[in-house]
Amino acid sequence: MIRERLCREYLEEIDRLERSLRELEEELIELRMQLNLKVDEANRLAIENASLRHRVEMMERREKRLVEFLRKLKIPLIYIDEERFEDVDVDLGPDSKD
Repeated sequence: MIRERLCREYLEEIDRLERSLRELEEELIELRMQLNLKVDEANRLAIENASLRHRVEMMERREKRLVEFLRKLKIPLIYIDEERFEDVDVDLGPDSKD
C-alpha cells in the first residue's frame, strides 16, 4: 500500500514535470521565432543604414565636385552653417499698410 502510494506520487510528479517540460519547449520555440524576427529586422536595418550611408557619401562627393566646378568658374560662394541659425518664420505675402 505505501509502495503503491509512493509509486503513484512519483508517477504524478513525472507527469507534472513532463507537462512543464513541454510548456518550456513551446516557450523556447516561440522565443526562437521572436529572435529570428529580430535578427531579420536588424539585418534589414543594417542594409538600409549602409544604403543611406552610401547615398550620403555620394551626395557629399557631388557637392564637393560642384563646389570645385563653381570655383573654377570663379563664381562667388557664400557658405551658411545652418546649424548655427534658428528657424525664422518669414511672411512672403504683400506688405499691408495699416
